[in-house]
Amino acid sequence: MSIVLVTGSCGLVGSEASAFFSEKGFDIIGIDNNSRKLFFGKDGDVSWIRRKLEKNIKNYKHYNIDISEPNAVKKIFKKYKKNIKLVIHSAAQPSHDWAKNNIFKDFDVNARGTINLLEMTKNYCFDAPFIFMSTNKVYGDNPNKLPLVEKSTRWEIKNNHSFKNGITENMSIDNCVHSFFGASKSYADLAVQEYGKNIGLKTVCFRAGCITGPNHSGARLHGFLSYLVKTALDKKKYYIFGYKGKQVRDNIHSYDVVNCFWHFFKKPRIGQIYNMGGGRKSNCSIIEAINTIYKLTGISIKKDLKKQNRVGDHIWYVSNMKKFKNHYPKWKQIYNSEKIIDELLSSR
Repeated sequence: MSIVLVTGSCGLVGSEASAFFSEKGFDIIGIDNNSRKLFFGKDGDVSWIRRKLEKNIKNYKHYNIDISEPNAVKKIFKKYKKNIKLVIHSAAQPSHDWAKNNIFKDFDVNARGTINLLEMTKNYCFDAPFIFMSTNKVYGDNPNKLPLVEKSTRWEIKNNHSFKNGITENMSIDNCVHSFFGASKSYADLAVQEYGKNIGLKTVCFRAGCITGPNHSGARLHGFLSYLVKTALDKKKYYIFGYKGKQVRDNIHSYDVVNCFWHFFKKPRIGQIYNMGGGRKSNCSIIEAINTIYKLTGISIKKDLKKQNRVGDHIWYVSNMKKFKNHYPKWKQIYNSEKIIDELLSSR
């Protein structure tokens, strides 16, 4: 028996990873307690994805546990031990806004939960690579200190800057405002690196931009393109927080993300970090995404522009994936922003 253990298995990345690695011949152990319903209400409910996984993946087994509870996590690892060949940790509390009002719970899930999984991997399946879905929010608001130029539909970095092709892993995570979500994920990110470099686990942190895909249960507080498409098709108002709606997001499809996992799994490294996002191939501002939806559907989205931005939000963020591409040159990015939006529209 060869097992891939996936936390957050009913989320966007986790469900994509479950399907992907199942097709590669692995048995899937999925861990997900539908906490997104707690975080975001009915819009965040992922029970429909669990039903889909259990119906479509014969070798999928689900565990409805809280990763912040060490004994619950231990029971699973103790049961399967070295049969676990890969750990994909994509479970998280993913919202800035929710974290600010629920600091202890946010830390329990994002930080304590990650430590629990690292400890169990160390104790029961040391040779299994440990893939952690980190976030570009570990850089806090440092990207907002870059020299930016306001264009008609977006903010853009100056052409002569070293980050003109995207932000690299050399950006500092210090001396900035992270948001409480960014802080808890930063702790987890550093812990994953430490279990690699200090203990020798084959760990990696993928510091992701905006990930999306048809399995995304977009909600107002999380899931940019997914929620924007949902708002458009439901003919509801979309709220924009600050920066005139010109803030730039790089968008990467969940399939492209999971394909990164596959390449890392085949040739793992120790204590690595990679920025992961759409990069220069796939990025857009909120205004540009709204314009793309109009171009594809003729739907004009009702907008409510608030002057106040969200704490820790980025004005311009485009990932530079050069480091990952140099390490894994066979990985290829398939989707750009318009193709992603078109698929989201078609899947609704």
